Amino acid sequence: MSVPMGNAFPKLKRTMSEEESLTSSVILPDLNISLICPICKNPQPKIIEEYVNGDLVCGECGLVLSDHIIDTRPEWRTFQYDENEKDASRVRVGAPVDPFLPGAALETTISSKGKSDLTKTHFKATVDKNTLTLKHALHEIEAMCTLMDLSKEVIDTTKQLYRRTVEEKLIRGKNKITFYAACIYVACRISKVARSFKEICASTQVSKKLLAHAVKNLVATFELNMGLMTSEDLMSRFCNRLGLTHDIERICSKISQRIEELGLLTGRTQNTIAAATIHFITNTFNIPMSIEKIALVSGMAVHSIKSVSQMIYSEKMKFLDLLGD
Repeated sequence: MSVPMGNAFPKLKRTMSEEESLTSSVILPDLNISLICPICKNPQPKIIEEYVNGDLVCGECGLVLSDHIIDTRPEWRTFQYDENEKDASRVRVGAPVDPFLPGAALETTISSKGKSDLTKTHFKATVDKNTLTLKHALHEIEAMCTLMDLSKEVIDTTKQLYRRTVEEKLIRGKNKITFYAACIYVACRISKVARSFKEICASTQVSKKLLAHAVKNLVATFELNMGLMTSEDLMSRFCNRLGLTHDIERICSKISQRIEELGLLTGRTQNTIAAATIHFITNTFNIPMSIEKIALVSGMAVHSIKSVSQMIYSEKMKFLDLLGD
């Protein structure tokens, strides 16, 4: 029988009498230990740590109380700021480790102040050109995902997918921005984040044809199973951006699900179905919402939303049970 992770190491429940007996039977060490000079015998001694000589010295009589002490102070070396600046951050480590770069590990950096030749030599000897190119690409991907308001989970999935794309040499001789967009689209589908084809194209300035070809290439190479995106997946985000209530969002989702089950709008894009469903519901419940605003949020044309909404209205009798919820 499997044990849930949260209960893998449950705490033992003891009674008050058991806790008292355990407390009384265990002898706890005395942690109130202080170093006192045997000559001065001052209960509050003035102990000086001389790290140069490695000694502990009494500040009142000069008696050496201990020797060979370890210097626990930091070296105060910095690798990411100008060492000559007074307000330089005291950093004891190098650059952060990026798990999406090959051979990610600790690295050594030489300061560029007064050591330009040594820095260039070190850079050429230790930095791989392909790694630099990949690092720059991952930064661009993160910036694009941030502008699209995507979560860290989607960003990390996109980075990992792009790195595998580079390793499989799928991007050689092709437009890297196209594969940025394709990786973002696939990562959204894998993470079940609703982003339509049209939205990805608009955000990345990549044509639908190129994006479709790149996505098809990724799916075939890595044998991805993303599933089909439905209008219900887009409904929550559209309703949220339009300021509609949760109850209206729930009804819209049920209507779009019924439309899909009955196959009423076969051939229409999921964006169009979602936008038309919202327009139909807002009109049915007399909610003030212009079709232009719905078109702006969904990215669809006004006439497309209007025509599909009329088609839904003509099948209104099939949704009466849902409208009464």
